[in-house]
Amino acid sequence: MTRLETLKNNLQAQFGASCMLTEAFGELTLEVPADQWVDACKTLRDQSGLLFESCIDLCGVDYSTYGEPAFMVPAPKFPHRFAVVLHLMSVTKNWRLRVRTWVPNDEFPVVASLVNVWPSVNWFEREAFDLFGIVFEGHPDLRRILTDYGFIGHPFRKDFPLSGNVEMRYDTEQKRVVYQPVSIEPREITPRIIREEGYGVER
Repeated sequence: MTRLETLKNNLQAQFGASCMLTEAFGELTLEVPADQWVDACKTLRDQSGLLFESCIDLCGVDYSTYGEPAFMVPAPKFPHRFAVVLHLMSVTKNWRLRVRTWVPNDEFPVVASLVNVWPSVNWFEREAFDLFGIVFEGHPDLRRILTDYGFIGHPFRKDFPLSGNVEMRYDTEQKRVVYQPVSIEPREITPRIIREEGYGVER
């Protein structure tokens, strides 16, 4: 039995039908309901047959137009717009796992923080909050980490304007940096090559 098969069997034995497990390209993805997010992650960390003691990465994903060409109206394929994805590693067992949860409420996405499970996710959760607007409930210091504290909006949402909402400049009279509405005229970007409808979409 391969290491991947052993991990798959251990995950199925531990979570059963409560979580969905998929295999693709030699990797496993465990899908966890949002209300079981923290408990499932504690199990992944502590259970002797899993022992994922290290969280390599946490990121947000916006699925609003996932897999669709930009010119097509997206069809809803996913339960929610936003998801949080973890990449875990077990140094002890020498295996890796991807874990995903769908974040409820597309307008105001909130999911529990994992800082008490893996302290290393602190900055990752701040990044996902900053770029996607996903709120991690229970995070000890949920501030922006890449954009300025006065920044408006979340840059990785697909509804965020390319030119942004505000710009900043140094005002010589006030002798400080000031914020003002963007002075760039909004314009529609037209690709040089226009593909036929459905180009590149798997049938």
